[in-house]
Amino acid sequence: MSKNHAARFLIFAELGKLKISFSVSLTALTGYVLESEAFSIKMLVPTLGVFFMAAGSSALNHFQERDLDALMKRTQNRPLPSENISPPSVLFFTTTLFVIGTVLLGFSNIYSVFLAFLAVIWYNLIYTNLKRKTAWAVVPGALVGSIPPVIGWVAAGGNPLKFEILILAFFFFMGQIPHFWLVLLKYGKEYEAAGYPSITNIFNNHQIKRLSFTWIVALTVSSGLFLQTGIISSYLLAGFLVLFSALLILSFGKNIFTSKKEFQYGRAFFHLNLYFLLIMILLWLSIFAIP
Repeated sequence: MSKNHAARFLIFAELGKLKISFSVSLTALTGYVLESEAFSIKMLVPTLGVFFMAAGSSALNHFQERDLDALMKRTQNRPLPSENISPPSVLFFTTTLFVIGTVLLGFSNIYSVFLAFLAVIWYNLIYTNLKRKTAWAVVPGALVGSIPPVIGWVAAGGNPLKFEILILAFFFFMGQIPHFWLVLLKYGKEYEAAGYPSITNIFNNHQIKRLSFTWIVALTVSSGLFLQTGIISSYLLAGFLVLFSALLILSFGKNIFTSKKEFQYGRAFFHLNLYFLLIMILLWLSIFAIP
């Protein structure tokens, strides 16, 4: 791959937020596996569909926030503020991703397509505009993270109102909020300078840390619903779930309350993402007869 092609790929990877889109697609995969109770080649189609829809939504968000991104050090080197790509090119890229995602999800059923566009509308129209008006936009915005597992569940033929998938959706909803608060702990002042309402105007850093820790504890408690409802019935997997939850709480508690060093933002973010990955692996394994 030439340097020009590599640079072009990095631009599109940044626009589509590949790491985030990949993570989102894994939540859809989790919903699919839990409903179908099997791993099959069929699960790759809706999973990829969600990946392309998430990437398209991210690229559209780059277009929508290009003016404010230019005002923040954290985002001023993104493709549009740095003028490495033109706005029309981003819109073309976004449309292409949405078309591919729609076609892939359409192979499953129309309901998964509907839910995917519901997520796009909620993120790009409701949340993106709401966060310019209120510091608490992240709470309704977190609903976006609860939709992809439902898409996977519905793509496998499941009822979106079944209790098991609602529990899974609730778990991912709970996890979205501390993600954003961790970002604010490091970049809150930049958000303020760019004109965003921010909870850093309401609380100091110590209070935000305590609020984040409380939400992390609530997240781990919500994971206990997997045990109470029988989604995870294996004693071995249940033990791992409790262990992973306890380690996450201890890690955050040490980072926030006991460490004499400055708050380790990167470590906290890594541990939270790792927790989600480990819980998803436990949910995948739950379909097998593990004692």
